[in-house]
Amino acid sequence: MPYRLKMSKIQSILALRKQGWTFTRIARELGVHRQTVARCIRDHGKPSEASAGPNGPESTEAPPGPVDSESTQAPLGATLDHIGRSDCAPLREVIEKKLDQGLHAKRIHQDLVEEHGFTGSYWSVMRFVRRLGQTRELPFRRMECEAGEEAQVDFGSGAPVVGADGRRRKTHVFRIVLSHSRKGYSEAVFAQNTENFIRCLENAFHHFGGGVKTLVIDNLRAAVTKADWYEPELHPKLRSFCEHYGVVILPTRPYMPRHKGKVESGVKYVKRNALKARSFRTLEEENDFLLRWETTIADTRIHGTIKQQVCKVFENVERAVLSPLPIERFPFFREREHTVHRDGHVQVDGAYYSVPTEYFRRKVWVRWDSRLVRIFNHQLEEIRVHVKQRTRGRFSTHPADIAPEKIGRIERGTDWLLCRAGSIGEHADRWAQEVIHSRGIEGIRAVIGLLSLADRQPCALIDKACEIAISYGAYRLKNVRQLISRQAAKQEQMEFMREHPLIRNMDVYGELVRESLHRAPPSWRSEDASRYPHGND
Repeated sequence: MPYRLKMSKIQSILALRKQGWTFTRIARELGVHRQTVARCIRDHGKPSEASAGPNGPESTEAPPGPVDSESTQAPLGATLDHIGRSDCAPLREVIEKKLDQGLHAKRIHQDLVEEHGFTGSYWSVMRFVRRLGQTRELPFRRMECEAGEEAQVDFGSGAPVVGADGRRRKTHVFRIVLSHSRKGYSEAVFAQNTENFIRCLENAFHHFGGGVKTLVIDNLRAAVTKADWYEPELHPKLRSFCEHYGVVILPTRPYMPRHKGKVESGVKYVKRNALKARSFRTLEEENDFLLRWETTIADTRIHGTIKQQVCKVFENVERAVLSPLPIERFPFFREREHTVHRDGHVQVDGAYYSVPTEYFRRKVWVRWDSRLVRIFNHQLEEIRVHVKQRTRGRFSTHPADIAPEKIGRIERGTDWLLCRAGSIGEHADRWAQEVIHSRGIEGIRAVIGLLSLADRQPCALIDKACEIAISYGAYRLKNVRQLISRQAAKQEQMEFMREHPLIRNMDVYGELVRESLHRAPPSWRSEDASRYPHGND
């Protein structure tokens, strides 16, 4: 209810309404509900209704409303005189204590009647509280900045674009003002999205010929993902823009437009002076007009606050101290959040890019342009960079992103296989090298099979089997397996000699055979005489 508002806020509502402000704007400026503003103006803004108060129409008390609003503009001494002549003056300390407790005028009047026998009217208490609040109210502090320190940014409604087909499109005008010189830049856009906001900021920096240290913005959705006075969360792309240009963005407190009052008045200036009652055929035509207007009108005016010509202050003082611009413009990229697939890749424009194994099935932030694909974690720490694939369906896999358990032995190469075979033993290394040398690529699997034996058999036994296999010239894996299963002895090599005491001449063996035949038993000779009529010849 309006009576729960402090008197200073009631006066502010009435004064702003008198200046032609809408209920919504007053509510946003003062941080109250729109209906509260409406009730306050209804109850206090009409003299005729206010005059019919508790004292009746003949009351000598000055009714609330516009009469009281004019009293806010009276000198401070006159206000103190009114307080001293009021019926409430003897109870001033009591009223101040109750105000410190957060009580409103209605409750204070009730307590004064019950506790102190107060006979004055409610309206006298309300006026006294209001004037007492005026004596306590502090003036706003004007914040001025050094050259090159700060710029303030805001959006306002722009002039409509009416095409050849008669279609009317609404526009938004971006406005940035350098806080020291009041040099401005304006640009019309169709949408207040992050891309347009960043591009307008970049165009403004290049128009000024340099950047500033801090940017004061409101909590528009294109820039701030979570509004918080103490720790606001900026859009990730906007944070990258700030790093690229070396600027810090400081959002204002929500519903506090006076924190960026310089650009607030600058937006009004553009709307009323440049764009009011105008329309354009294209967006480019409107931006060309705004650029000419900035140069010929806005820059040449004598600013009401600094009392100097804007362009001269900018050229003589501020231009030289602006931050230098980077060599390249901000790489305008696309970005979105992705979930890492089962194969450890994320999909971007139909191609696939690997991610470190620790981010398997987790969410990552991906940014890409025509050249590179950059992958970040949620702290915006870069974890992988890939060259953008030109063909859909292609895979870009970084070797470090493959888990060691998923790398096949063939992929590791021949040198790695021979090194592992050497770890089994000297003879296993020699056997493996002979297999690769004699059988080529076909022998790689045989070497892999030899390594797999080390998972089940002792290395000493495998090395002994390879030694025996080498002695036989057997370079098949099945030979090594059989030797391991049988544990066969090594084949002995013997050198044949022509003469040896134990080896007799072949003529001696022939004579021995003939003698044995002549000494055959008689039965054998009689039975076979018919068979062999010529004897033993």
